[in-house]
Amino acid sequence: MARDTVETHFTQAVATLKAGPTRDPGLPVREGSSLTGEQCMQLFRRQLDSRLLDIAARWLKERDEGYYTIGSAGHEGNAAVAAALRPTDPALLHYRSGAFYLTRSEQAGRLPEQGIRDVLKGLAAAADEPIAGGRHKVFGHPDLAVIPQTSTIASHLPRSVGVAFAIERAAAAIGEQARWPADAVAVCSFGDASINHASALSGFNTASYATYQGQALPLLFVCEDNGIGISVRTPKGWVEAALRRPGIEYFAADGCDLAAAYDAAVRAVAHVRERRSPAFLHLTTVRLMGHAGSDVEQAYRTQREIRADLERDPLVRTAELLVEGGQSTPEELLRTYESEREHVLRLALETTRSPRLGSAKEVMEPIAPRKPELIAKISPMAAPAPEREKAFAGALPEHDKPMTLSQAINRTLADALAVYPEMTVFGEDVAKKGGVYGVTRGLQKRFGGGRVFDTLLDEQAILGLALGAGVSGLLPVPEIQYLAYLHNALDQIRGEAATLSFFSRGSYTNPMVVRVAGYAYQKGFGGHFHNDNAVGALRDIPGLVIASPARPDDAAAMLRTCLAAARTSGSVSVFLEPIALYHTRDLFEEGDGGWLAPYAPPGRWPETHVPIGQARSYGDGRDLTIVTFGNGVRMSLRAAVRLTQEGYGCRVLDLRWLAPLPMDDVLRAAELTGAVLIADETRHTGGVSEGIMAELADAGFTGKLARVTSSDSFIPLGGAAEHVLLSEAEIEQAARKLLG
Repeated sequence: MARDTVETHFTQAVATLKAGPTRDPGLPVREGSSLTGEQCMQLFRRQLDSRLLDIAARWLKERDEGYYTIGSAGHEGNAAVAAALRPTDPALLHYRSGAFYLTRSEQAGRLPEQGIRDVLKGLAAAADEPIAGGRHKVFGHPDLAVIPQTSTIASHLPRSVGVAFAIERAAAAIGEQARWPADAVAVCSFGDASINHASALSGFNTASYATYQGQALPLLFVCEDNGIGISVRTPKGWVEAALRRPGIEYFAADGCDLAAAYDAAVRAVAHVRERRSPAFLHLTTVRLMGHAGSDVEQAYRTQREIRADLERDPLVRTAELLVEGGQSTPEELLRTYESEREHVLRLALETTRSPRLGSAKEVMEPIAPRKPELIAKISPMAAPAPEREKAFAGALPEHDKPMTLSQAINRTLADALAVYPEMTVFGEDVAKKGGVYGVTRGLQKRFGGGRVFDTLLDEQAILGLALGAGVSGLLPVPEIQYLAYLHNALDQIRGEAATLSFFSRGSYTNPMVVRVAGYAYQKGFGGHFHNDNAVGALRDIPGLVIASPARPDDAAAMLRTCLAAARTSGSVSVFLEPIALYHTRDLFEEGDGGWLAPYAPPGRWPETHVPIGQARSYGDGRDLTIVTFGNGVRMSLRAAVRLTQEGYGCRVLDLRWLAPLPMDDVLRAAELTGAVLIADETRHTGGVSEGIMAELADAGFTGKLARVTSSDSFIPLGGAAEHVLLSEAEIEQAARKLLG
């Protein structure tokens, strides 16, 4: 549907309206409604501005000055939802939320023109746009409690559940530092086609699950149902059937009727705010001017269908409310339309002169801000002595025997929970059971079910909970039970966690540390879902920190670093824990205790601090450097000792960090020996070694270089795994070959 058709229909339809008797603007605009004439007029102006922004988007596109034409035409009824909420209620909006955004902007005390300029700058990819700064056209603003989302369909729904979950917990845990008021309501909007996406289903199910257990979850889901997803029709009755779920109250209204939409929104918001319980608000809408500017609706819709939508135009319907309710005349509304149209297009023209992003450095600036000095300062933080004594029941870990990797992580989590009141640890089986491998054992008993708790079996829900908690001021430490399970929900890290800082210029961040049990070499327990060595999908996510500790002392220090990075910079870290090393005690021979390490007391934390991207070196040999990580560290150390006994000078470099790679340390070690062997337990294709070899080549390294890896295979059960996994013998054989 062309924009001139929509404009012509509006002017013709309004011109034929019959004015009713003049009424007090403080009275309801229609009998039985709570929407006053004054409110209706105010919301009409924001609906009108939203419509004109859609027209401006197409006008800018024609001039090659705009880059986004997915508009809100037909969905302007969402202005009523904004009006029913408070400007401090966190909102996660989908891409047809123009009228909501403009209404929220005005609610917050800004001039209407400011909201209009925000959207126009987004359309024109202006560098001074207030949320994404020219990186994407999104609805968001740090002063309006509007959290931007990526374009991934429904990816924001699991996060919205996390935001609602965190509202009251953050207020209780950190008080004034909480991002939202204690009585706030979270709102999340989406289209009808989105309700079929796995991310949406995860969000709905988690909300229902939480409510079923009596947990507070003040969340309003708003489905703006225009009956079609790009070109695919939504079956009639499907949305209502799909949204009726246990524990979630259902409200519905005609989203093209502003008064009906407002009344339903007021009831729904009151239910959520008073009962702290979720609700669905189902608004039936229309989609005008197609899915986007390039969409040719006539290819998949009949003229009759297009015309029927046009007859329900919410802008015309609101004008009808105003005219028949005695608040205005057709002539006044048409003059308002023409005046505002001229104003918006003039602002659009001004926007084309706004500065654009001018370099890769500018574009990438908000991806992963790091504050290493501040991290180093915060990382050594420990609770006061009496509180530590209480947390550990008098048995301080530094007085205990040398620990395994699993024990070191457990004690570090306990120390962090003791010092950070905003920190939570959660995931499947992490509470009473203490995790599949016992890593979180005893933490719930010490710190309570409000801070250490089990979740439902859904990785999207777990990460969505963390995303919502992090953006709300908490410090979430979710656990994903196995590395292979992380791939089920990778978009929550790739599309939501890693992009939020980028698309909000750092105004919103996702401080979190995702603990993941990973890698292979488990004896007697296998199959590729429990033994997974694939990290390629993580390593190509810009800004993501990937920690890979092998030894107990490194795990403790690196976990403190990741937590400090989350608190100081909003960093997102994936903390990969080698399952096969969790309970390993020995290094060279049975009983030597060579893989154990004492727990450092807080007084030594500053000197044992491990900065992000710093490797660890073993030995000082000058003949060969073995670069490795994870399980490869133990195998390489064993191989290096045998080579050293034969007169070869070997050193082993544990990367410790897979992103960012510690290339300065790798290059230094490479130059010292002139020969590098990369022992990589991940796959030959897409594994870590590819990146290291490329970096060495880029840096001009001309020495000997080789790698040994696991095969490009999934990992089978039992002894068959040994055929495809990197082995100690292969490392030693490759080293001898490189040494000549």
